[in-house]
Amino acid sequence: MTPLLITPPPLEPISIAEAKIWLRIDTPAEDALLQSLIVAARLTLEAYTRRFFINQTWRLTFDAWPAAPGAGSMIAVPFAPFKSVAQIRVYDATGTGAILPAASYAAPPSMDGGRIGFNYAPPAPGRAMNGIEIDILVGYGGAAADTPEPLRNAVLALVADWYENRGDSLQNDGPLPSRVAALARPFRRERLQ
Repeated sequence: MTPLLITPPPLEPISIAEAKIWLRIDTPAEDALLQSLIVAARLTLEAYTRRFFINQTWRLTFDAWPAAPGAGSMIAVPFAPFKSVAQIRVYDATGTGAILPAASYAAPPSMDGGRIGFNYAPPAPGRAMNGIEIDILVGYGGAAADTPEPLRNAVLALVADWYENRGDSLQNDGPLPSRVAALARPFRRERLQ
């Protein structure tokens, strides 16, 4: 499986104005820096928690079906929170994609990784590489306020830490500052491997 970001989040879980209030900044001189720190903090915390904060669309590509296709077979969606399947395409040997009808599968939303269950066997791909594409929507919601408040506070705290310690800090308390990790830890999805 190869994931590819199709539609990034249209906004961040905190705004520049919120970051400026948090940091007690009154001028627009540092707005570009703050925006880049907010994006970097969100990406860092999404990687740490293995959750997406704002709705975004991803494409999962497969060379073949992960399990023997048939009624009752399932595909695990490794992203969370899982909202829905936008579309499933299967490509034939000529590279022509056919969209599977939505009635052929079920994909209930889940706060953790989702599952796609098939009602009947989907067609086998004819293309040897990336013969199957599954577009999925993941995230807590489309508004910044949909992101749980502890995660929004973790973004603010990480932005503040990076803003105040621009590479000159000797403190090294792990991959994230301890306060940030404490805010994000309850949302972290652990790997079983």
